[in-house]
Amino acid sequence: MTALAQPSAAVAVRPAGRLRWQRVVLHLFLISLAIVWLFPILFTVYTALRPFGDTAHAGYASFPPGALTLDNFISAWKEADLPRFFLNTMIVAVPGVLLTLWISSMLAYVFARFSFRLNLPLLMMFTAGNLLPPQVIIVPLYRIYLALPLPRLISDTGLLYDSYIGIILIHVVFQTGFCTFVMSNYMRTISRELTEAALVDGASLWTTYRRVILPLCRPALAALATLEFTFIYNDFFWALVLMKTGDKRPITSALNNLQGAFFTDNNQLAAASFLVAVPTIIIYLVLSKQFVSGLTLGSTKG
Repeated sequence: MTALAQPSAAVAVRPAGRLRWQRVVLHLFLISLAIVWLFPILFTVYTALRPFGDTAHAGYASFPPGALTLDNFISAWKEADLPRFFLNTMIVAVPGVLLTLWISSMLAYVFARFSFRLNLPLLMMFTAGNLLPPQVIIVPLYRIYLALPLPRLISDTGLLYDSYIGIILIHVVFQTGFCTFVMSNYMRTISRELTEAALVDGASLWTTYRRVILPLCRPALAALATLEFTFIYNDFFWALVLMKTGDKRPITSALNNLQGAFFTDNNQLAAASFLVAVPTIIIYLVLSKQFVSGLTLGSTKG
């Protein structure tokens, strides 16, 4: 009886010391990167908690500080009239995000599930729109906004200019291309058998889109909602150019109310800047799980 010799697979074993040093270097790099990202936020909070007299006497980089108080946050909340500007931002951001996701999801459904001659060129056209700098089209766009009338019921001026509708529309137009590109790539990872089975059962295209595709796209929609809310919330350019009434502008414009012609309290401005950034941080923390899932799902198959 002969024994058959089976070749054994060679397994490369890395030295434990080398692997340990690689992990140490990786963790040091990640910790350094986190410190670099967190330092501006921590320094802003540190400055906001200090009275103006303390920084004027000892400087902003001095330590240890004097008394730390919340007076700058209270005064910034009142003097900049932040609640009203928060409301203005929500009037623009919430409808803008919802309309962008709704329109882009329908467009992505067409690009991902139907094959036609202009499929790829149209998708490339939507995507290329994001490469166009807003400053390039601001002059003709400004004239269009001054020429297009709106009912007085939705616009105080009777024009698209200086109205919430105008700001919402420009955000939807500029953000739809990016969302369509992301959603179409995500929908291509969904099995076609699901939609085919729904169509065989008698479901219409609208029913298939609403009851089959959209529920499966929740992670991608949550990730895009986080990004789009941040983009629209942080916008300063469109509101500055296409809206003349200061009381109707979003929260980013409220920071200008704390800057004087001859004097600016940077401690109070730091407190207002941190208060303005809080909603985007809350949105990310609430949707962080879905945000990470939306970025990772679809990256691998199987």
